[in-house]
Amino acid sequence: MTPEGRVKKKLKDLLEPFGKSLYQYWPVGNGMGAPALDVIICFNGQFLSIELKAGKKQMTDRQVTTAGNINAAGGMTLMINEHEGWLELQSWLGRYDKQYADT
Repeated sequence: MTPEGRVKKKLKDLLEPFGKSLYQYWPVGNGMGAPALDVIICFNGQFLSIELKAGKKQMTDRQVTTAGNINAAGGMTLMINEHEGWLELQSWLGRYDKQYADT
């Protein structure tokens, strides 16, 4: 498993208990259409898109632009890597699990 794959698995494990009350879509980029971040979530009527990164990596300029477009449309975006973003996500979900706390 790749380092980013481990971050994706951690996120999937965190979201799994929500079942069908949380919609999640993991787009596969193919160069066609508008760019997207790694995962799109709808929960309690709210829109969230998350970009996942390995280690301490940050979003690229294109991903920052995509996040800005989502935010401008009233959605929320997060960047999560192995060291940051987990607490913000847990706050958005309305629950806390220390297993997913920022390290």
